[in-house]
Amino acid sequence: MKPLEDRVLVKPAAAEEKTASGIIIPDSAKEKPQKGEVVAVGPGTKDVEMQVAVGDVVLYGKYAGTELNLDGEDFLVMRQSDILGKV
Repeated sequence: MKPLEDRVLVKPAAAEEKTASGIIIPDSAKEKPQKGEVVAVGPGTKDVEMQVAVGDVVLYGKYAGTELNLDGEDFLVMRQSDILGKV
């Protein structure tokens, strides 16, 4: 999939399975990850230059983007402006 305009395709990082102290987190208590890897980047627009590239690890807002499933894998499509920063 090739995003259009200033959109970015992100593969979310896996949700944490355990806490730092070793407590296992049940599925019902897991939070959506807010970090992921950029898989594809649109060309940008005449007003917006793309500042992320394929392979960048980024942080995004909790409810940013649109979820989609391609070939059994989960991805998010979001505008570059929804990305908070690179890690």
